[in-house]
Amino acid sequence: MSSERVLSNARVVSAERVFVGSVLLRDGLIAAVDEGRSHLAGAEDLGGDYLLPGLVELHTDNLEKHMTPRPGVDWPSASAVLAHDAQIVSAGITTVFDALSIGDVNPKGKRMQQLPKMLEAIGEAAASGDARADHRLHLRCEVSHPQTLEVFRELVEHPLVQLVSVMDHAPGQRQFARLEKYREYYQGKYHLSDAEMDAFIVEQVANSERYSDAARAAIVDVCQGRGLSVASHDDATLAHVRESAGYGMAIAEFPTTVEAARASHEHGLQVLMGAPNVVRGGSHSGNVAAAQLAGIGVLDILSSDYYPASLLHAALLLAGEHSEYDAIRYDLPRAVAMVSRTPALAAGLTDRGEIRVGLRADLLQARALGNNQPVVRQVWRGGQREIGRASCRERV
Repeated sequence: MSSERVLSNARVVSAERVFVGSVLLRDGLIAAVDEGRSHLAGAEDLGGDYLLPGLVELHTDNLEKHMTPRPGVDWPSASAVLAHDAQIVSAGITTVFDALSIGDVNPKGKRMQQLPKMLEAIGEAAASGDARADHRLHLRCEVSHPQTLEVFRELVEHPLVQLVSVMDHAPGQRQFARLEKYREYYQGKYHLSDAEMDAFIVEQVANSERYSDAARAAIVDVCQGRGLSVASHDDATLAHVRESAGYGMAIAEFPTTVEAARASHEHGLQVLMGAPNVVRGGSHSGNVAAAQLAGIGVLDILSSDYYPASLLHAALLLAGEHSEYDAIRYDLPRAVAMVSRTPALAAGLTDRGEIRVGLRADLLQARALGNNQPVVRQVWRGGQREIGRASCRERV
């Protein structure tokens, strides 16, 4: 039996424009998009709030904070996944690629030991229907780590894996071209003495020289054979970009210079930057600011990275009339596309990311406060209300 829901009196943000309209949801899909209010009995009045496509998040390590809420504290994985999922969907994210790191450079870290538990918990939450967002897996491969390739070959078989990135965080290049920034970041993060930090730097440089090139090539080869989207990470030079383009990568994650971002864009890679970079006004590593790339038209995708609520906030800031980004002023459809349609297509998902007839009814209702701070009021995934006025997870 077919079931329907009508959302009316909304400022609908389509791929082309914003208009007051109504949207008909039927059996999990968008069945109609019309201008003006609906006069059908039972239509839900959204009170002039924005109606946006559900957000698509390609790169978040938010789950790790729930797995290890404090140093030395391991949280039960099933509980951690559900807490992470609740935070994700409340931010308006309906499709999330949980980024799992392969190759932990932390000498005291537990990332590698946590991987199997994280994978199992995500898979179980998705299969049982307990997860409210649509969870996919993004394997972040530290190509300078001795065990990365071996572990990657095992994990890439998981059915939820749909995105892979290759990264090299060794000092003196890419994200950490400035050695003092590398020392400041890792020495503080891992609580290393000066002598331990010196030894750590030597080890990371040696591992990068020994393993990175071969591991990167092998991982890309596997992904191409499986039809998986691949992302570069922290490209800084034209040589980095040419290598990434030569491998047929689809996404350029966090290019660290204007030169690399512009070249990535020209080579057809979708340039992804962190939404926290926009909200905070710059990079925590001292690299290029996302707003600078937006200003020259080479920013394609935003990712919440470590702070889920930043995703919609950053889009509204870039489109806002009264923000520090007035000089950039993307229109709202263009800004929203960076957190919905463009990331969906870059990851090979053609059934979502836009308010258009025939696509999945992944939607969110939101209003913006005077400072462009968004308030998410309702979220639907596949026509099912996940956040909002209903007290239970009802289906249309």
